[in-house]
Amino acid sequence: MAMAPNPVCFKCYAPQDPLSQFVDLLWYWRGHDLSCGKERVLPSGTVEVVIKLGSRRASQAGISGPRSRFFLIERTDQDEFLGIHFKQGGAFPFFRFPISALHNRDGALTDVWGERRSDELISRIHDAATVQEKFCFLEKWLLLNANRPLQHHPAVSYAVAQFQRDPAISSAEMANAVGFSQRKFIDLFRDEVGFGPKLLCRVLRFQQVIRTIKDRDAVDWIDVALSAGYYDQAHFIHDFQEFTGLNPGEYLPLRTEHLNHVTTRE
Repeated sequence: MAMAPNPVCFKCYAPQDPLSQFVDLLWYWRGHDLSCGKERVLPSGTVEVVIKLGSRRASQAGISGPRSRFFLIERTDQDEFLGIHFKQGGAFPFFRFPISALHNRDGALTDVWGERRSDELISRIHDAATVQEKFCFLEKWLLLNANRPLQHHPAVSYAVAQFQRDPAISSAEMANAVGFSQRKFIDLFRDEVGFGPKLLCRVLRFQQVIRTIKDRDAVDWIDVALSAGYYDQAHFIHDFQEFTGLNPGEYLPLRTEHLNHVTTRE
């Protein structure tokens, strides 16, 4: 007789200031609705650290770099993970190299913190008895193990905030606003955020769309697209298909409760 899949348990914790300026949340996930399956993860322009629990090996932890295209992950009912969900550009103080090196790529935990510190992190998380204790340790550990001061270049901080409010702002307008040449601004922005401002604005506009339709069963796609700043339907569909691998109609029945995760059609 087949056993029922383990029920899903999801918990999250929002860290305190100053970490809250860079980390959106720490999260814990156990189980899955099916014994196994795949999910499509949509681009959000953020960095994720994912630690597989149940092992003391740093090789069981990794970095998912800032994405501008979807990727697939395997899910099973035996999953148990702890993660760090950085804000857009938020991983920069913790990495020893430009975030752009991980654009649409994965990396190892040891690439960021080295073998000794990574092994210590995994071991201490393993020893923490409860999920809340794991969150508390991880929060303190991040504060002690940043590779740079907990601050962005002021131009990058200002630009990210402005782009989040209005993704229609051009990189030329923003470069002028912060007093840099366009080339210097783009290079600085890419190093700290992971890709250039134009691409981030495209991702932000797409994210605005999927937030808008999150709880809707019927969608007026033209109205949603124009409200998000797309100049016509073709422009919207091009970006939507590039970022999801799906057309808008295919996307709706595949949504899950987690905004950037959709089931696959397999």
